[in-house]
Amino acid sequence: MALNLTFIHMTTGPERVIKEQSALPRAQLPYNSLLMHSGFYVALFVLAVAVLVAIFRVPPILDYPNHLARIFLLAGGLDQPFLSSAYAVDWSQARTNIGIDLLAYWLGPLIGPEVLARSLLFLAIVLPPLGAIMLNRALFGKDHPFQIAILFLAWSTTLIGGFINFQIGLGLAFLFALLDLRVGQRRLLFISLWRAVACFVLTLDHVFAAGFYLVLSAGLELPRHFRDFANRRKLGAAASRIVLAGVVGLAPIVALVFSAKGLPGDGQAVNLTWNTPLLALSNFLSAITSYSTPLDVALFVPIALIIVEARSRHKIAVHFGLLISVSFLFVLSLLAPRHAMGTGWISWRFPIMTLLAGAAAVRPFPDAHGSMRRWLIGATASAVFARTLAVAVFWWQGEQDVTAVQRAIAALPPNSSVLPVAHQHPNPTAWLHASRSFFWGQDTIRHLPTLATSQRGAFVPTLFTATGKQPLVVTDKFRDISVPEGNLVSTGALLCESVRNAYLPFAPYLADWRDRFDYVLVVNADYPDRYVGSVMPDGLTRISDAGFAALYAVDKTTPAPPPVEKPLCPSPDALDDK
Repeated sequence: MALNLTFIHMTTGPERVIKEQSALPRAQLPYNSLLMHSGFYVALFVLAVAVLVAIFRVPPILDYPNHLARIFLLAGGLDQPFLSSAYAVDWSQARTNIGIDLLAYWLGPLIGPEVLARSLLFLAIVLPPLGAIMLNRALFGKDHPFQIAILFLAWSTTLIGGFINFQIGLGLAFLFALLDLRVGQRRLLFISLWRAVACFVLTLDHVFAAGFYLVLSAGLELPRHFRDFANRRKLGAAASRIVLAGVVGLAPIVALVFSAKGLPGDGQAVNLTWNTPLLALSNFLSAITSYSTPLDVALFVPIALIIVEARSRHKIAVHFGLLISVSFLFVLSLLAPRHAMGTGWISWRFPIMTLLAGAAAVRPFPDAHGSMRRWLIGATASAVFARTLAVAVFWWQGEQDVTAVQRAIAALPPNSSVLPVAHQHPNPTAWLHASRSFFWGQDTIRHLPTLATSQRGAFVPTLFTATGKQPLVVTDKFRDISVPEGNLVSTGALLCESVRNAYLPFAPYLADWRDRFDYVLVVNADYPDRYVGSVMPDGLTRISDAGFAALYAVDKTTPAPPPVEKPLCPSPDALDDK
């Protein structure tokens, strides 16, 4: 009973709160009022993320090293003569997906590229769940334990994939949707102008963020209560406002996307790649998966059970209008292509939108208090912080690999061109190296060689320079030995014609690689390559070996030896699509 008194009187004057608390046992004074509020756990989570981002310079976030290299160049790295001969900035090349680039260009020189990159990573982690929490609180009022559960969605596949602009855009979409609510329902002209500005800003950051904002706005325009959907007048007014929001919102999106020099994919065919039915279903797990799907699913079970139990007891508050938007996003999660127009993992983006919007739209056990409130807090906080601890362990593992790359490239002289390759291992890595992969067996290490750009001022052919997505361009001098979005190739491509020919369509820089590159950087070197084991071509001199990474100098004074034939090299028929 004393606990309830403390909770009830938290909103009264400070003198009365102190007087009420003085009657409680001494052991309860500093804890119960604080630990019973979700805000405490939200603040603790934000602090934990800040500590992780501060400790680990380059965590195992797939695209992060590549973003860091581009931030370095835009923040002043292009002042170096060698790098300016390789790269240039053309803002007409992209009008969307450039949030990072704009901040790097304007803010990077002031605070430094590394501080900016870490700050952006921090925002990419915390903004999406914080935005959903704020919208949940605006819709249902007051502090609630379920808001702790929303933090679980911070560690999604899109975050581990390094979709920094996308992640930040999701958080901004929630904040802008909140401002929609603040503007009110009667100021139609003002909110229309506001939505046009919001979509313009969000499209600059990421076009999917602008779309997400419009879907949220549509859901918030629809009636909150199910019974109001039978009211034709209300439903018609909401539909009219949704159509108007779509028109004023799509205008800046279309204008920005089509004002760039080219669309994503750089004039290529749409090249849609679809998920199989099984992958389409498993795709939804991307919203709750980081490095270990079984672990993440197990930790998510208590949160799922809370929702199921609340629904079975009919103790769940919902915003029906927003749930319609959630249903729309769920359908897109199942139907979206995996790849299209030179953009990968499109289907991963809709499940996290679905769960974040869904979490904002519901509140299980809305009037939970006493023992029920303590149970909800214990279950949600345990799941969230156990998962955060697991991420910290994975980041510690990844730090060892980053250190190895840094040691390997320490001997790299300035003005060098580096060819990145990897030992591609056919079997899953050991648990101690679990941070090297994440959802669907994708690796997190493919962009680590781009650290040679941000830390040694070297040219690497796989830096992000895609038309329609980045303003960074490769100069004519280096264009033939670069790709706008690249992956690691097997060391077997340096030895075997069959492997090299398989890679050439998307890694054309492999042709005459001895004449084009000064050094070869091998990652995942502590595992044998699936094709050639640990064998390296003749004419390479090992400069440094740090276990996971090794650096070789290319000897250009001797002619290239003939390619190794069978049995070491696989036949073309033996090479699979992967």
